[in-house]
Amino acid sequence: MTLSFDHLVHFVDEPKEVIILLENQGIHAVEGGVHEGRGTYNVLSYFDLSYIEYLGTYDRELVTGVEHLHHSLIETVVNNDFTEGFVRFAVRTTDIEGIAERLKEQGLSVNGPVPMNRKRPDGSIISWQLLYAGEENDSLQLPFIIQWDDNDDKRRQEQVEKGVIGKQPEKLDFAGVTFAVIDAEKTAEKWSRYLGLEVAEAYVDPELNSIVQVLTLAGGDLYFASPIGEGVVAKVLAELGECPFQVNFSGAKEPVTFELFNGRYHFEK
Repeated sequence: MTLSFDHLVHFVDEPKEVIILLENQGIHAVEGGVHEGRGTYNVLSYFDLSYIEYLGTYDRELVTGVEHLHHSLIETVVNNDFTEGFVRFAVRTTDIEGIAERLKEQGLSVNGPVPMNRKRPDGSIISWQLLYAGEENDSLQLPFIIQWDDNDDKRRQEQVEKGVIGKQPEKLDFAGVTFAVIDAEKTAEKWSRYLGLEVAEAYVDPELNSIVQVLTLAGGDLYFASPIGEGVVAKVLAELGECPFQVNFSGAKEPVTFELFNGRYHFEK
């Protein structure tokens, strides 16, 4: 089973306002399009095929008025009362049916795959499948699984031609996402078992005042941080519980960390 990081979802009230704010921080973003009939739309910021989706609603009543699949992204958004911040992330595959069987065999609740699509600003339609899985009462939700109808090479070429990929002002690389968790080792081991990812060596991050356990994933690693004292991670756990709270980049001119719409953005050289 081969998986790659696909995208991190950052829920925001007004996605179109994000474009200028990101530009001021040296990040390129473009309008993504509308999820017709589902009440949502997005803005996208690509780092090769790994990207951040800034998701918002154009019709909140439409979003809340339909029944959503268990463990789905929108179920999470609604359960979070449309609070701004990092919500969930997706991993990409070319064998979504095989992953569904693997997760079912491990006793998880699985829904999908379900077909999805979005209309781009130029009127073209992009389509994909989604798979949702999880454990009941698990405080940190598993990623959802995506399989695009087009292969990676075609998607990359198309996005380059549209000016979506390759437009970052700096040569930034998407390094991954950091999660605040109670037990980094236990969480990493569980996710490794479910997703077939390799566990790297743990280390202490003095800035976060945490033990960090890493799962290696093509396109962006997963960092699980457990506090060893007061600090950012301890505060996140106290206020929000286990969740993604930081997105990481490498290749910046200077190291910097800033907050944007309740999400923490961390850049390293």
